[in-house]
Amino acid sequence: MGECYEFPVRVYYEDTDAGGIVYNANYLKFMERARTEFLRTAGVEQDILLQQGYAFVVSRTEIDFRSAARFNELLTVLTQVSEVKRASMRFSQQILATDGRLVTAAMVQIACVSHPQMKPVAIPENIKGVLLSAR
Repeated sequence: MGECYEFPVRVYYEDTDAGGIVYNANYLKFMERARTEFLRTAGVEQDILLQQGYAFVVSRTEIDFRSAARFNELLTVLTQVSEVKRASMRFSQQILATDGRLVTAAMVQIACVSHPQMKPVAIPENIKGVLLSAR
């Protein structure tokens, strides 16, 4: 795999459950933010994609929860492009604690669809080039 994008996340009280640990669905939110910022850093703005009739949607996720993160912890979400196909891409993502402990590891598959029809379409060539160069 190629470049690894690092995105810092602070765990807020609202991210935790009654036990004081991060609620499982919030890890997916952290990863979504990291993918969005990865794309933004690469010059891909998703609001402009929508205006052009394209959208990226999550089509599959595999996630392993390894250890718990807690309120006020600083985490780092690592994001890498692991595969680029005609109409989809895969990201490998990990969330690490500051001590290096693996909190979660995930594979997220993203489909490119026409908007608003939501039918699979080829990833625009300029974006595909950005994704391939990040691999």
